[in-house]
Amino acid sequence: MRAKVDPLEIIATSPLARAIASSSVGKSVATKLGVPPTFDLRRGRTLQGGAVSLARLDNSTLLGATLTLLGVEIIDPVVDTPGARTPGESGRPVPPGYEGRLGALVLDLTGLRTVQELEYVRGVLRPAIRSLERSGRIIFVARTPESYDELEPRVLAQGLDGLNRTVAKELRGGATSNLVWVDPETSPEALASTLRFLLEGRSAYVDGQSWRVGVAKVDQDVAQTTRPYDGKIVAITGAARGIGAAIARTFARDGATVVGVDVPASGEALAKVVNDIHGTALQLDITLPDAGERIAEHVAERYGADARLYAVIHNAGITRDRMLVNLDEKGWAAVLDVNLAAQLRMNASLLDGRPGGLADGGSIVGISSTSGIAGNKGQANYATSKAAIVGLVRAMAPKLADRAITINAVGPGFIETEMTAAIPYLQRQIFQRSNSLAQGGKPVDVAETIAYLADPASAAVTGQVVRVCGQALVGQ
Repeated sequence: MRAKVDPLEIIATSPLARAIASSSVGKSVATKLGVPPTFDLRRGRTLQGGAVSLARLDNSTLLGATLTLLGVEIIDPVVDTPGARTPGESGRPVPPGYEGRLGALVLDLTGLRTVQELEYVRGVLRPAIRSLERSGRIIFVARTPESYDELEPRVLAQGLDGLNRTVAKELRGGATSNLVWVDPETSPEALASTLRFLLEGRSAYVDGQSWRVGVAKVDQDVAQTTRPYDGKIVAITGAARGIGAAIARTFARDGATVVGVDVPASGEALAKVVNDIHGTALQLDITLPDAGERIAEHVAERYGADARLYAVIHNAGITRDRMLVNLDEKGWAAVLDVNLAAQLRMNASLLDGRPGGLADGGSIVGISSTSGIAGNKGQANYATSKAAIVGLVRAMAPKLADRAITINAVGPGFIETEMTAAIPYLQRQIFQRSNSLAQGGKPVDVAETIAYLADPASAAVTGQVVRVCGQALVGQ
């Protein structure tokens, strides 16, 4: 039987269509249709080119001290003055802005107390947004709502979440906005890794998100290093290709000794990845009941009886997409076993104190999904497993606190991999552009966020789920 051919797919993927889309005429039509242009995002351990401006309320010192710790020079913010006019008879309004392009505006709002103070927030945001360079940053930092006894500052702290998400949707040119809630006792050293991550290109595809930084003792040298994994062993499941391979390379770049884990069928691809980064490979089906024990045995055998894992990254996952009425027991169970049950079993084994297991002061990072957070048609099994990862992170964080082990997760959106490349062209374009950055993410975007969460300097970040989705419309 001849396969069905989608005529729209043929048209959309034709050389003529692609030439038109990339031409000045095509771009003009796209603009008129309201399709935002895409921009190359600033990635990696690169800082913004323009200046960093710090706005603060109530003489707050947290952000100033943190930026100083990171060696970032700051300038005073430009404040929009309502009603300001140019000299002369025309009296046109003065458009506020910086003299040069602004790299980032960081707002220390830990002192926010009254509704009236929000006018200052508007007054510094307007000039910054007008002047922000491509891949620039807006970063809000405020106290956690529950840390207030008084009603007004408590509701205002929550209100900043809506402001942050809206600003993120209004920015252009690959610029992002994010909100960090901090504990009243959060130190500059404990906040430094988060602020560095948000300022650098590592956070390229994290946009319109909010999460919490708590309290932990972080040494100054730990907060300042760019090679946080020197001398540390990190196990990564599903490491043979795609996001898993990017995670392995990112951790190796930052000093880690990587144990790459994947199924025997991917042995050749896995060997190539770990050989490139001077790690070791473990061919293993993680659904085996003793998978956790085998990972620990590998670590002890290859690196010594006293060796321990610093971090385990649960990246391995599968999909078996079907509408629920067509989903049989086998397809349901397979996804739940790989994506969830295997993690529960491995965590139990690696946390029981055995040689080669997870050390105190270590880290666990799982992978959720926007499908798990928002649900997705035809993915009942997958969405259930990925929502459960959110529950796992939140449930285990307080239980691991006495061992100083952090546990977090990332929630990727549309990430461009070999698998997503097989999606029909027009459908893929919709997925790529259904977010504030108007493009799909890259595997390295997920990898960089995981590396930030597992960083020893991120010891105050636990029980959090950070979406890596460019502020996808799904779930917002």
